[in-house]
Amino acid sequence: MSDECGGLKIDAASFTDLAGVAEAAQTLERQGYDCCWSPELNHDPFLPLVLAAEHTRTLELGTGIAVAFARNPMTVANLGWDLQSYSQGRFNLGLGSQVKAHIEKRFGMPWSQPARRMREFVLALREIWSCWRNGTKLEFEGDFYTHRLMTPMFTPEPMPYEFPRIFVAAVGDTMTEICGEVADGVLAHSFTTKRYFEEVTTPALLRGLQRAGRERREIQVSCPVFVVTGRDDAELAANAKAMRKQIGFYGSTPAYRKVLDLHGWGELQTELHHQSLQGQWDQMGTLIDDEVLEAFAVVAPLDKLAAKIHDRCDGLIDRVPVSFLSPIGDEATIALVEQLRGAPVD
Repeated sequence: MSDECGGLKIDAASFTDLAGVAEAAQTLERQGYDCCWSPELNHDPFLPLVLAAEHTRTLELGTGIAVAFARNPMTVANLGWDLQSYSQGRFNLGLGSQVKAHIEKRFGMPWSQPARRMREFVLALREIWSCWRNGTKLEFEGDFYTHRLMTPMFTPEPMPYEFPRIFVAAVGDTMTEICGEVADGVLAHSFTTKRYFEEVTTPALLRGLQRAGRERREIQVSCPVFVVTGRDDAELAANAKAMRKQIGFYGSTPAYRKVLDLHGWGELQTELHHQSLQGQWDQMGTLIDDEVLEAFAVVAPLDKLAAKIHDRCDGLIDRVPVSFLSPIGDEATIALVEQLRGAPVD
């Protein structure tokens, strides 16, 4: 585990509607979360973080994720520099590749060799930031990006903080290795299991670290955890039913079959995919039995939840974004975050 983490960090995913950002950010800070990640779905992921930074003091803020290949390193460098400065060093730059169809057909941008392109994107960012900080000549020329022009007019004001930490979203082995080689953190996909993390994700990350001569403590590993909990049996059962549908939806995607294959559940993916093509979304959840549910989700009543999350994360994961299918209440959330950190609860 990264020395910088100082124990398991507890994160949240939020921030879409700008009108609610200030209140949401203050709530998360009050509840004790370490970071909030702003996704790129139907809104820009960077803009909400300006408001969140203005209305908080300790909460880390990150893009989770911003689509790297819809942009270029120079534009992202500007955004990262400004948000790191304005938040007083609390910004985490989370980047993801998206998939070919979205990059080419939604964003109208080029797609090729995503792992190599992402590696170069990260290196270009650091080269630009170093130019701004140290006054060195900008001379970055790669296979995908070239940055060789910087004048005083376009150099931002000095920033007294470290460069933003760069997290990269990774599903496959190659991108995970790239994270180990050049990133400050890896954002693993929520559709994973502890066994997959131990046997596939972690070895790939270590290969990348070894290639770069780095140590495990130099990178933060973030992985969302599906949570099924409740204050009574009825809430637990209702949340379990909803989670089965969510796992079924993810499991229907061919790109995630290898996670199921590892457990010998490849035929489940075939059936889930067939049902998705038929539009049988509600029926998909019925194929997720208790064994599959507990492999992908932490299932526990509220009073035992912290211990089971630690069992899933310890030795593997440095920071865990936790989300609930239904709210558990402000006081319960504060107590859970304290328990996850090992802090005493009044």
